[in-house]
Amino acid sequence: MTAFDTVIRHGTIATASETYKADVGIRNGRIVAIGEALTDANETVDATGLLVLPGGIDSHVHIAQPSGPGIVMADDFESATRAAAFGGNTFVMPYCLQAKGQPIREALKNYHTLADQNCHIDHSFHLIIADPSEAVLGQELPALIADGYTSLKVFMTYEDLALSDLQILQVLAVARESGALVQVHAENYDAIRFLVDKLERDGNVGPYFHAKSRPIVVEREATHRAISLAELVDVWMVVVHVSNRESMEEIRRAQMRGLTIHGETCPQYLVLTEEDLKDLGMEGAKYVCSPPPRDLASQQACWEGLQQGVFSLFSSDHCPFRYDDVQGKQPPNARTSFRWIPNGIPGVETRLPILFSEGVSKGRITLNQFVALTSTNHAKTYGLTGKGSIAIGYDADIALWDPKRQATLTQANLHHGADYTPYEGMDITGWPVATMLRGKFVTRDGKLVGGKGEGRYVSRAAPFPGKGATSSAA
Repeated sequence: MTAFDTVIRHGTIATASETYKADVGIRNGRIVAIGEALTDANETVDATGLLVLPGGIDSHVHIAQPSGPGIVMADDFESATRAAAFGGNTFVMPYCLQAKGQPIREALKNYHTLADQNCHIDHSFHLIIADPSEAVLGQELPALIADGYTSLKVFMTYEDLALSDLQILQVLAVARESGALVQVHAENYDAIRFLVDKLERDGNVGPYFHAKSRPIVVEREATHRAISLAELVDVWMVVVHVSNRESMEEIRRAQMRGLTIHGETCPQYLVLTEEDLKDLGMEGAKYVCSPPPRDLASQQACWEGLQQGVFSLFSSDHCPFRYDDVQGKQPPNARTSFRWIPNGIPGVETRLPILFSEGVSKGRITLNQFVALTSTNHAKTYGLTGKGSIAIGYDADIALWDPKRQATLTQANLHHGADYTPYEGMDITGWPVATMLRGKFVTRDGKLVGGKGEGRYVSRAAPFPGKGATSSAA
């Protein structure tokens, strides 16, 4: 019997803290040896000239999520996880959206049904709390957190999703007691409604004015308020998709005060601006997301947040719709006002190449920072054990990267369900050439070689040391 199922030879391993040349031995889906001249394997993979990185973990994606009457997301679990794998990812964390009046377990059952046997890579679910009723707060949430659904999301904007400060505090209190982590979408809903109404009265209804309806102050104020509520309850929080310096500085100040507030940013805030929404006709709808892309100064601020550790997470906020579709970006009323354009852009496949190219290849961040921001920190933050690094005993979730390969992002070469990419024509240096899930290739040399259904649901530990929980991952 051979010592290893697979050996990856002659590659350069990078973790969040180290970079070195070594071989990786894999058996029964796990990394069991790291050393020199490993042999005696059923398969030997020559990684000469390649980087051996932990597979990407994208902890902020929306898949097959209800998006309003007549609106349909462009990705199901098969297409989204396929695209993620081609982008160097081995784990995604989509959202389970609770509808008003719906038991969360019922929503979870629906999502599990959609995902089961349809995923190319592993997954877990965050719980969106849209209706924090007494039954949800007192019974469902504590039980679900104990079952491994250890991250919750609350919204401060959007009709049918925005919670009051009192409701947010009530959710935070349950998280504090149970050891869950809370994500927050920080934008002031009342301020946005005020601005939308004013813009429409003045006849400013094109896609570009989506950005003007959500200025930086709307995000900054909500970020400050969310952090204050977290401080009041003494709970850990992730402020997601931060787009600008003012909000980033709110997070920095909280961290300097000793609060455990994590910051997350996304590719759109590094390479897009609100000017992209100005395209003629409805083309600007391709870039409508919330918060919107800002300006060049905000891009620089987000890079500083990544470089200085204010942002520990880099996610895609993949939220795909088809552009040329009345069920996507152009429902019948979208031309009457930007308010009817579905919010969200595709990005699960392009997240890692963009950060590698713009960050590592251009010297803005180190390779080790890249690994931390795209994989290791996600595992640590969200209670994923045995994932997010190249280490003995860890799952053999591995991405092989060619750091010198040049490519141009174009819709024709991507694998998501949307019919466009907002990053069309962007030149990239550095590309994932193969992805392995638990030691088996999912993608290799530009081809899908893994079968649908290989991806599994993974339960997670409680990341926050709540009163009734023991932290094993923080």
